[in-house]
Amino acid sequence: MNPPIAKKIPQTFELHEDIRQDDYYWMNDKTNPEVIAYLEAENSYYNEVMKPLENSTTELYEAMVASIPASESQVPVQSGPYFYYIRQEKELQYPIYARKHAIDRAQLASAEEEITLDLNTLASDDDYLSTTDIRISNDHRYLAYLENRDGTDSYTLFVKDLHTGEILQDVLPNVYIYSSVEWSNCGKYIFYVILNDLQRPHQLWRHEIGTAVTDDVLLLEETDVTFNLFISKSQSSRFIFATSKSTTTTEVQLIDADNPLTAPRLFDARREGVEYGVEHWENDFILLTNENALNFTLLRCPVENLSARTPIVSYNEAYFLKGIYPFKHQVYVTGRANGLEQVWRVEENALVQLEWDEAIYSVSMIQEQDYETTEVLIQYQSYITPKTTISIDIESGERHVLQETPVTGDYDRTQYVQQQVWVPTAEGVNVPVLLHYKKNALDNGPAPLILSAYGSYGYSSDPFFSAYRLPVLDKGVILATAQVRGGSELGRSWYFNGKMQHKKNTFTDFISAADYLVQEGFTTTELIAGRGGSAGGLLIGAVSNMAGDSFKVLVPEVPFVDVMTTMLDETIPLTTSEWDEWGNPKNREDYNYMRSYSPYDNVEAKAYPHMYVTTGLNDPRVGYWEPAKWVARLRELKIDDNTLVLKTNMGAGHFGASGRFNQLRELAEGYAFIFSKLGVK
Repeated sequence: MNPPIAKKIPQTFELHEDIRQDDYYWMNDKTNPEVIAYLEAENSYYNEVMKPLENSTTELYEAMVASIPASESQVPVQSGPYFYYIRQEKELQYPIYARKHAIDRAQLASAEEEITLDLNTLASDDDYLSTTDIRISNDHRYLAYLENRDGTDSYTLFVKDLHTGEILQDVLPNVYIYSSVEWSNCGKYIFYVILNDLQRPHQLWRHEIGTAVTDDVLLLEETDVTFNLFISKSQSSRFIFATSKSTTTTEVQLIDADNPLTAPRLFDARREGVEYGVEHWENDFILLTNENALNFTLLRCPVENLSARTPIVSYNEAYFLKGIYPFKHQVYVTGRANGLEQVWRVEENALVQLEWDEAIYSVSMIQEQDYETTEVLIQYQSYITPKTTISIDIESGERHVLQETPVTGDYDRTQYVQQQVWVPTAEGVNVPVLLHYKKNALDNGPAPLILSAYGSYGYSSDPFFSAYRLPVLDKGVILATAQVRGGSELGRSWYFNGKMQHKKNTFTDFISAADYLVQEGFTTTELIAGRGGSAGGLLIGAVSNMAGDSFKVLVPEVPFVDVMTTMLDETIPLTTSEWDEWGNPKNREDYNYMRSYSPYDNVEAKAYPHMYVTTGLNDPRVGYWEPAKWVARLRELKIDDNTLVLKTNMGAGHFGASGRFNQLRELAEGYAFIFSKLGVK
């Protein structure tokens, strides 16, 4: 079967005396039957290419499924008289939310389980289902949750009465995917954030339970198109924080959760370049801000006097502080140091770092813990240590391991290696790369290697355990993660040096990492694959043009590859809010720089490696047309015989299929394609 050839309809764009020819612009219309026909033709070609790999895919899929324990359950987290947790049965696609009524952890074993929400009862067949922002009212009677069935960011809010099991008539449409739902403390009102026509979260509303949606009250509206609006509740439950946020600036409004009918109160007016977050602790607010502190510093001020701010600890440039977790008797802070996630306790105006045995790890606070808890729950993991929940006595600091996520089969962590290497670049910057492989992988020389990265928005790529990786590692494959600039692994400056006019550092860091791994004998150019999703897909797309011959296979997943067209189109949901990340091409300097790396605009008549491209028809973050147009142009211009496939999920969005078995099948398909090109049996 030959790959489909897309028709060409000439379309010209001119700006800043530059002309861009886009013969596939017509694909940006999914109501056009010809667009759907093209995507379906690509899917048919994909199925044909993947047919010989069915056995390999099935083998990988079954090995991944075999690693799933018969039953999994998170450590219950106390909230008032209940302990809440999530569990999952092996044969089920979706998790089950539950709780137990108990005074303390010792009573849990004998306490009766109450299921609060079983997502499997909401799902039907293989249709898409996503649920987010599950929120329990303070009296523990009502459960609010968001539901979506098409893969977009527009969700519907439902409220369940946990006493009767009934879903209330209070159904609120068009609520944002996350950080958009909170209860008043009386349980009578619910606050929610809705999207505008461009899918931007922009309005905060208050709804009274039992009343019509038409009676809801608009509290805040974010009119600046570069800002999005989110809400969250303080650890103490006393306040709801309404946060307007761009990629460079923050503004927080305070809502008294005990007095939900009072107007929001401004904490600090927005000032360009100043980012901050707020928490509540006893009679004070704790402020985490980057004002005069690149990697953020901690201040405090009385609840009744927001301007009387004093430092909590001295600023330390080596600590990139990110989160505040105030409990009644102890304050914890999360962030980064030495390239890794860290947790600190605030003790006598100093940060005391929690120490761990392994050199490579990830550590985080478990969310939604009770403010008055006597134990603090920490989650720890590494590439070789399964996710582990640790209880820390809030007074003595004594630790107890409550649970290590079970791994089925004969998993022996001593048979696997995790390693960090530092890759020198041409400009003298050293880039950390994390490696994970089986001990014998390099016994016979260079090994197949999959190099992944993200490198945008300051998001960091940290080590985490996944039993689903074990079948891949057991085949002698090395999994590597390049912590390229554009993330925040080495602090805020690491992010700033990989955005805007420094964006190409993200791509050259990745190329340097690949070259280094070849030079050091970990792999060869015939045995290496590159992989990245979304903005990481942009990275892979740029690398395909800049150094495609350094890779045997490239896997751009839901890739942001049509940078110019998208960032010039203000009707696309994320465009205006991302001008501070990529640049605004209406400005000549930004235009010229983005034009120089935009993957779609830089496809050439040359050889490209094997490529496995994915997208979702309903994706609101990266439009399906971006990878579709890019693949069409690659088919037109590339001069090699290497395989190029495009898989479009016709019923989902940015995050692919829902349900873990569907997700594992997609994961196995991607690995099977890579293995077929790298010669992995």
